Amino acid sequence: MNDCCCNRPDETKTECPSAVEPLAWFGQMLNHCLQYAQAAKDSGKPVVGILCEYTPREPIMAAGGVPVCLCGGSANTIPAAEEQLPANLCPLIKSTFGYHVLRNNPFMEMADLIVGETTCDGKKKMYELLGQSRPVYVLELPQKADDPDAAAHWLAELQKFKVFLEDRFQTTITDCRLRRSIDVMNRERALRRELAASMQSDTPPLTGRQLLTLKSSISGIDEDLAQYEKAIALYQCQSASGVGQECPTSCKSVRVLLTGVPLVTGAERVLEIIENSGGRVVAMENCTGLKPILEDVDAAAPDPLRAIAEKYFHLPCSVMTPNERRLETLRRLVREYRPECVIELIWQACLTYDVESQRIRRLAEEELNLPYLRIETDYSPSDSARIAVRVEALYETVRGKQRDLQLKY
Repeated sequence: MNDCCCNRPDETKTECPSAVEPLAWFGQMLNHCLQYAQAAKDSGKPVVGILCEYTPREPIMAAGGVPVCLCGGSANTIPAAEEQLPANLCPLIKSTFGYHVLRNNPFMEMADLIVGETTCDGKKKMYELLGQSRPVYVLELPQKADDPDAAAHWLAELQKFKVFLEDRFQTTITDCRLRRSIDVMNRERALRRELAASMQSDTPPLTGRQLLTLKSSISGIDEDLAQYEKAIALYQCQSASGVGQECPTSCKSVRVLLTGVPLVTGAERVLEIIENSGGRVVAMENCTGLKPILEDVDAAAPDPLRAIAEKYFHLPCSVMTPNERRLETLRRLVREYRPECVIELIWQACLTYDVESQRIRRLAEEELNLPYLRIETDYSPSDSARIAVRVEALYETVRGKQRDLQLKY
């Protein structure tokens, strides 16, 4: 990275706690989650695999279950998937299905249930194949975001899902249990929001890659929440003590807003290229970033399930039509995080994000006056050098604009 002097400790200032502990903890996140899930299963709790942020974790947790993300981020499992799936399909779908074929994802193997959702067509048909040999429940997600009938339909879907969970796991999901799970998830979202907000600083305490590391495949683990709190205390201390505040303009990274598809575990290559080329991703709008944590469930609502339905239905995914909320979210993030450019990542064959990219380009360039770059790729590293060249050219555009402004004023 091009951070030649940023964030170096100053021995003359207050010594803050070590950053190693939270990052080291989440660096072993998959091992921790595996131990947690196995212990839960051994104690009789069901493990429930989820594959989309539209699937609400709260009813699963209220049923005594452990919700774990199963989205595949490995290129190594794709060849096995392509024996049954078309090659020109989203790599996330193929990677996930490849784990199913190879039976080498321990979370999927211990899952008592996999919950899908009717977002894109590729996922829907993949769920049919999964359902031939695994227990699968599919939530029907309405896709007209502003239609009152759609919101009512989504609530009805979650009511059916609640009954299904109760029947399958022989339990009762009471309002009290739902409220407890809401409290846990709201706390987790609030902590992750606070961590993300540290990137609003002129000298962010983390790289985007490090911030992405500070998340878990399983929600609501007590030790994870404690590590979030430690990380927040650390970065607040660094900010108060002035660590990393003396970085001259000549070596500052370009501030990047990253939007588009999710960066699931194992698929962080493009983020690393962006930052290794001289950028700092200060905000990630995607589903593995800010999108699912910007809004909480209304904990005081009289009907907790309705409140859950409202929160999750507000997610501004590209499967929604029209998807004005995504534009509103991007405007908000630009105000708060002050990026100097926008990079949109699209997985090959992700048609909804691909089509929507034209609107995002116009928003960035014409309304927000920010240089924009669209990157379309898959999980293969074969185009990494080409992507790096394009990213570096984008940064030169940013720096050229900055030089022009300096000359003007």
